[in-house]
This record gives sequence, structure tokens and C-alpha cells, in this order.
Amino acid sequence: MKMKILVICQYYAPEPFRITDICETLVAQGHEVMVIAGTPNYPEGYVYEGYKHGRKKDEVINGVCVHRCYTVGRRKGVLFRILNYYSFVISSVRYAKRLREKFDIVFVNQLSPVMMARAGIAYKKKHKVPLLMYCLDLWPESLVAGGVKKDSLVYKIFLKISRDIYKRADRVLVSSKKFSLYFEDKFGITETGYLPQYAEMLFDEKTCQKVPNETIDLMFAGNVGFAQSINTIIYAAQKTADIQNLRWHIVGDGSELTEAKMLSQSLMLSNVIFHGRQPLHAMPSYYAMADAMLVTMQKDDIISMTLPGKVQTYMAAGKAIIGAIDGETAEVISEAKCGLCCSAQDAQGLAQCARDFVSNKETAHFATNALAYSKKHFSNELFFKKLEDELSRTVCAKNV
Repeated sequence: MKMKILVICQYYAPEPFRITDICETLVAQGHEVMVIAGTPNYPEGYVYEGYKHGRKKDEVINGVCVHRCYTVGRRKGVLFRILNYYSFVISSVRYAKRLREKFDIVFVNQLSPVMMARAGIAYKKKHKVPLLMYCLDLWPESLVAGGVKKDSLVYKIFLKISRDIYKRADRVLVSSKKFSLYFEDKFGITETGYLPQYAEMLFDEKTCQKVPNETIDLMFAGNVGFAQSINTIIYAAQKTADIQNLRWHIVGDGSELTEAKMLSQSLMLSNVIFHGRQPLHAMPSYYAMADAMLVTMQKDDIISMTLPGKVQTYMAAGKAIIGAIDGETAEVISEAKCGLCCSAQDAQGLAQCARDFVSNKETAHFATNALAYSKKHFSNELFFKKLEDELSRTVCAKNV
């Protein structure tokens, strides 16, 4: 069943998100796709060159029609974050209400903030078409991960906003199994579909295989934000400074990068290397530097429900995983038998995992197991078959 799909997501290429790959693959499979996105500014927070002052408002990227709605760069601080979120909400809702073209379905790729779905809801209401929401970040719990208290007025306001938005979807897909429990408990949504993320095709075990050298290299790749608890890695590096050939690598950018660098400098660490943000096409060469990949998160009951997309990428690349993380990710690493794991924010535990990895010569099977688990549970083919089935099913259910 070929469909015309309206995609809503604040972030799109050249910003580094999977939604670009998803849309381009759907086009390659014969569907017609249009995206309502924001002005690209993530993660640095400043509008990309070539997109300032309304340039490239409409463009076609690999067959996908993309319309950019005015968005204030997120920069630094709470004020600009609010302006970033709501400038997109206001401009995208306004555009969606004016959009006359008829689509079969609205697909909301819901990251933060959940309010990005408002444009999809506006289009759904006007044209009476179904809306499928793919939840990658839980709201309002993402605010808690950023320091907002659950008993605060801000949390209560966004709990109400989030409930209203999620309830307006015809169907909700979740990227983590544990998200289903949250939706049932918080919003009374008892039926959700499970659609775990996948790794882009450029990550494979051959391209990312490490050429043996004299060092043991552990690498974190991705957003360097509060939720990722990069300081846990820095303190673990301090506790393993006596291992002469062990290196800790941070590849990525984000709101906590400067703080992480300052902490590393204050501890006078020579075993931590910051590579900054790198383009997606260059990432396999960085993966090829690593003996194992790192995944860390803050200690929080809700955050522990998340299965970060980097886990699927690590596995598809055939990499062992060393984690300081709780919940679903820890369970996946254990079930896949693809690495070592300790509790979230446990720097001593992470240091011990690193020591065990360095000293244990029987760790080659971690990489093999990671790849096997990826092919069985997180493959590109499985993802797009399920996504197409969900899109088609949602359209047909609305037309009955």
C-alpha cells in the first residue's frame, strides 16, 4: 500500500537524526513523503549556515520534500530553550493549518519537546486523517531528566500538555518496551506498538572493525547532555589512570561538553580525549578506533526505561558495550551477552568494568554477540517492515 505521508519532526538533515534516513527509505520504498521541520540549529544551538534569514525554507533532499518553519536557535540557557521549542510550535501549527495538500496519514517522530506534535494534530483536525506518533522521548519525564522537580508547577503543566497530545494520537509507537508501562500508568493508553530503533546502514562490522594497536580504546559517541552523565566517564577515567594503555574517547557535542572538558582538565587527565562533533558519514572511522563503546545515563527511574538509539548502532557495528546504566539498556546488554554493565552514575563500577574488559582475554565474543543480537532484534529490515505495517494499519483503521 503506497501512501502520502506528512512527517512532523522539529529536527531534520543536516541535523544528525534518524528521521532523515527513515523518510528517505520510505521514499525509496515508493511512498510520497513531506516533512515539516524546524530551522536546523542542533546541537550547537545556532542556525546552520545557508539556512539563516529564511533561506532554504523549501527544499527536496533525496526525494523528500522538506519545509522549514521559523525556529529560534536553542543556544544556551532555559530562555533560549523555551524560545526554541515554542517558536517551532507556533510557526509549524500556522503552516499546517494553511497546508492544503491532502495526505493519507500524519507521522510524528516525537523527540523533545512533545509539543512538536501540535502541527500534526492541527493538520489531522482540519483534514480528518489519522495520526501515528513514534515516541522516542517521554514527556514530561524528559524535563525531570533536565532537573525539573516532579512536584513543581512546571512539571504539572507539562504533564497536562503531554496527556492531551498523546491522547490525540490514533496510535502510539514506543522505542522501548518499558515506555508502554508509563503510557498506561500516566495517560491510560493501554495499547502501544513496540518499534525499537535501528542503526543506519553505514555502520557495519567490517567498516567499524578495529585494527589492533597498543592501546585499549573505549568510546562514547553521541549527544553530550545532562542525561548522558558524561562526568561518570570522566571520573572512571581518573580511577583507571594507572592503566597505561587505556584511553577514554568522547565523540560528540552538547550542553555539557564544556563542563566535561573542564572537569577533565581540573583532574589533569591525559587518558581522556575529546573529538567534538563529527559528521555522520565520518562516524564509522571513529568506531573503528574503539575496542568497546560506552553508554551512560543519569540514575533515574524514568530514564532507565529508555533504550538509547546509540545501543542499536553500537551493536550493528559489532562492538562490545560497556555501560553505566540501569533498566532496559542493562537488560539488553545482559540478554545479548555483549558487554559489561554497572549501575548508572557509578564511576567506580564503570572503572571496574573497564579493568575487567582490559584484563579479560575472553571478551571477543562480546562483539560477535552484539552483532548477532542486532540482526535478530534491531535490523533495518525489521524496523521498516513494522513501520510500514503500522502506517498502513492506522490508515485502514481510520477508513473503516
